Amino acid sequence: PMWMNFLLRTYSWMFLLERNGFINNILGSLGFFNLLNGLNGVLNGAFGLALPTDVAYIEFLGTQGAVVLGMVYNFLPFMILPIFSVIEKIDPRVIEAAQDLGANSQQVFRKVIFPLSLPGVLSGVTMVFIPSVSTFVISRLLGGGTTILLGDLIEMQFLGNAYNPHLGSAISLVMMVIVLVCMGIMNRFGEGEGEAVLL
Repeated sequence: PMWMNFLLRTYSWMFLLERNGFINNILGSLGFFNLLNGLNGVLNGAFGLALPTDVAYIEFLGTQGAVVLGMVYNFLPFMILPIFSVIEKIDPRVIEAAQDLGANSQQVFRKVIFPLSLPGVLSGVTMVFIPSVSTFVISRLLGGGTTILLGDLIEMQFLGNAYNPHLGSAISLVMMVIVLVCMGIMNRFGEGEGEAVLL
């Protein structure tokens, strides 16, 4: 996914999630909507409910779930790659030594692999936190403007109807200070983990 443009990936999810999109077409061809309508009819008759019996699609776009799906898809590689690179550098002899000393697979993961992979986890969190806090394209395209993130709020102050560049600049400055504080905290923990790995 990192070889494609950010906007192309988001537009691809729009194609998949729209009313006549790929996912709704697959569900329709599998008979999911007929089953759902029949089940709703049975529940209406048995319990006197007013469930719809003419469902032809599921509304994926314009929901918070679509925004979360788009953000996870776009930012997950930035979390996986640092963790993978750190785990790949773990000496297999350390794992073998833990197993020779009687540790089972869960203990090996908890006591050896996880502590040695924490620097990768912290750098992954930093790499994901910074772009996800300022994004506004995903929430606009997949959320349909119903989900407002911090990046959307800043963008509205500069380009939207509520033109207020002073407020947009203040929000941006506060967000930048928060990001710098979080990065400083993560770097402090990252240095400690690096010393623990060296020990």
